Amino acid sequence: MEIKKLENSSVELTLTLESKKIEEEYAKRIKDYAKKLTLNGFRPGKAPVSLIESKYGPEIREEVTFKLMEDNLEASYKDLEQKQRPLPYCTPVLQNEESLLPFKPDTDITYSVVYDVVPEVKLPAYTGLTVEAETTKITDKEVDEEIERLRQQNAMVVAKNGAVEKGDIVTVNYVELDAEGKEVESTKRDNFTFTVGTSYNFYKIDEDIVGLNKGDKKVIEKTYSDDSGMGSDYIGKTIKLDVEVTEVKRKEVPELDDDFAQDIKDEYKSLDDLKKATKKNLEDAAASQNENAKLDALLKEISKGTEVQIPKSMVDAQLDQEWRNFVQRFGMSEADVEKLMSANGAGKDQFLETRRADVTEQLKLQLVLEQVKEEQKFEVSEDELNEQLKKYGQEITKDNPNYDAFKIYAEDDVKFEKAKNYLIENNKFKAPARKENKKEDK
Repeated sequence: MEIKKLENSSVELTLTLESKKIEEEYAKRIKDYAKKLTLNGFRPGKAPVSLIESKYGPEIREEVTFKLMEDNLEASYKDLEQKQRPLPYCTPVLQNEESLLPFKPDTDITYSVVYDVVPEVKLPAYTGLTVEAETTKITDKEVDEEIERLRQQNAMVVAKNGAVEKGDIVTVNYVELDAEGKEVESTKRDNFTFTVGTSYNFYKIDEDIVGLNKGDKKVIEKTYSDDSGMGSDYIGKTIKLDVEVTEVKRKEVPELDDDFAQDIKDEYKSLDDLKKATKKNLEDAAASQNENAKLDALLKEISKGTEVQIPKSMVDAQLDQEWRNFVQRFGMSEADVEKLMSANGAGKDQFLETRRADVTEQLKLQLVLEQVKEEQKFEVSEDELNEQLKKYGQEITKDNPNYDAFKIYAEDDVKFEKAKNYLIENNKFKAPARKENKKEDK
């Protein structure tokens, strides 16, 4: 067995399959065929082996040899280091297949396969650095905005007697009218509900229905400009829309007092309790966000001096996952999503290419963190392991048949967290330099 490094984190593995194994399996397979095949002039299973061999020998030898080559390749992995084995999403490719054929009797077969392996990563210095990183500080204004969001979230929706205003929740029936004033049936929609001012309606009629009352009807005439956000079928087009308001409701927002605070959570006895808890929650979220921002900025800085060749199969596997996630968000079949994209002059290939550079960089950052984890050789205590296992949302003890697999994942997760903390603790961070805003001379 011989293994040779190639470019782009690929290797060429050369193996030899002994002729003795081939001949043994070949003889066995010929006998099996003899028992099953029916040839003219012979009863089923009674044809001479020599006749079967002369008629089908080359094809049987080829079938047997290729199968043994595959088995030989699989068996060879146990003698390789983990980093020399194929990536799970990479299929080894047989080299120079034509030169091996036809397979000759009593001849050893030496063959080579090429496949991608985990990339080697050479890191620059990754401690003692000073890196710019954006940090978030929670202000009183943000606390007030969060409490206002809670008020809106806990508002009651009640029927309104009066004209439509911004912020009201309305239900309408609508349909487009053609040049002769007839309804365009395909555009008809009944009982469509939206909040006025959000523009969460196809025709963007928020301003047009302000002032209407329940039961009012109106023919709205609109011309859509280039910046209207409408599809190409509507830009520059004037349409008439027959609209009927069938329901008007408003939000009844609770008063900002101690009762409201207690409605949010029983443990809050006053509005002041709610404000303090809200501020703490926001600060905790900001602290986590700041840590992530520091780590991201640091990894990008380390990445600049990192030497690594990311194999195409690794990038393609990640792109494939992103595409599946993209399709899933639509709640449609892949074919329907591609059809929708093609109507807008795009498609799967364009999606993958626009994501390729970012995905490659993301993988590089992951590999940097992985290498730090490997180089620092972090240990995982029993308490840390058990604490991580609890985060998986189920009782995982040593009696669990999948305990060993869970243990590997848990230890790896703990080590990754330690690698992140190690990097943040052993480097310094500063706020980015602020650019002065210079007013242009008029």
